[in-house]
Amino acid sequence: MSDALRIALVGATGLVGSAVIAQCVGREDLRLTGIARRETPLPRGIRMELFVADPAKWGEVIEAVRPKAMICALGTTRKKAGGDEAAFRAVDQQLVLDTARAAHALGVERFVHVSSVGADPMSKAFYLRVKGEVERDLAKVGFTRLDILRPGLLRGRRQDDHRTAERLGIAAAPLANLVLHGKLRQYRGIRAETVAQAALALSRRAARGRFVHDNDAILRAAKTLPQIAREE
Repeated sequence: MSDALRIALVGATGLVGSAVIAQCVGREDLRLTGIARRETPLPRGIRMELFVADPAKWGEVIEAVRPKAMICALGTTRKKAGGDEAAFRAVDQQLVLDTARAAHALGVERFVHVSSVGADPMSKAFYLRVKGEVERDLAKVGFTRLDILRPGLLRGRRQDDHRTAERLGIAAAPLANLVLHGKLRQYRGIRAETVAQAALALSRRAARGRFVHDNDAILRAAKTLPQIAREE
């Protein structure tokens, strides 16, 4: 459809990225293009393009696709980076910012970034400090609209991920959520599907500005994504 919103997705192979793709099955109002470093299985019935390219070439893909909005679900872990802080920064910081700057230079107006609860450039925790630094620098890029999502523990099945501690945390999340109230609500576990719905809903919004969304705000945004009839 000519009036469908063009959205580019980076981080298509991860937990949230995969959920974003799944949420677009059957949708005619969104035209999704995935950009990734490696192949990933696509769900049955999805109508989208997936470009597999070296990150140095992502700008060329963005230029060819000309999306109006971009969802950034890029991210790794220190374990996957071999415990190397520089390798972690190369993905979670440098690749995110390089992609954002290329997107802005090529006319992308809206940028939705999946960050983390507790992100703070002054944090003593390396992971949260990097996340906070990225948020700070994204605000300087100049997008018409910037949405920062700060979900708590992401719930969902990850491919080829064997992090025992995180799996146990995910399993315990429903019980833990019962005791996390007030300011602690932001640390509650949240389904990747819900974060994906929120990201898509926010990519449709035209209001200018920078917006930060905690768990509760993510849940509210997810509910605003127009529903479609699913075939059984």
